[in-house]
Amino acid sequence: MASAAASGGAAPFWRAAGMTYISYSNICASLVRNCLKEPFKTEALTREKVHFAVAKWINGKPEKPSLRSDSPEAD
Repeated sequence: MASAAASGGAAPFWRAAGMTYISYSNICASLVRNCLKEPFKTEALTREKVHFAVAKWINGKPEKPSLRSDSPEAD
């Protein structure tokens, strides 16, 4: 017996709420980090910051990448 989710009949609740999986997982991870007790909370909050590079591709070649930050301070 196939479930509704497997048959494509039901969308995940984060998708139905207009979120991407990444934004949903970031919210969940933030909630878990905030529930931790010290000193684990402070240690986990320092690992929360993520930096990455984005490069636009034109005619099959990458342009100069730009550095981005995905941290709560950037919101």
